[in-house]
Amino acid sequence: MSFQEECFLDCPYCGEPISVLVDCSLEQQTYVEDCQVCCQPMVIHAVVDEDGIPNVYAQREDE
Repeated sequence: MSFQEECFLDCPYCGEPISVLVDCSLEQQTYVEDCQVCCQPMVIHAVVDEDGIPNVYAQREDE
């Protein structure tokens, strides 16, 4: 069973706060998503702990 949780972070390009949906049924995931503000591609890293709480951060695609 999968469920998604909305997580908030700052874009590594423009610094604006954005939200992403994380599939909490996966222990670890990495994917590319465009910033909703500046449209730059960011690499999203998400790790879900044993309690189902996601830890999410983003980095620039060119890093």
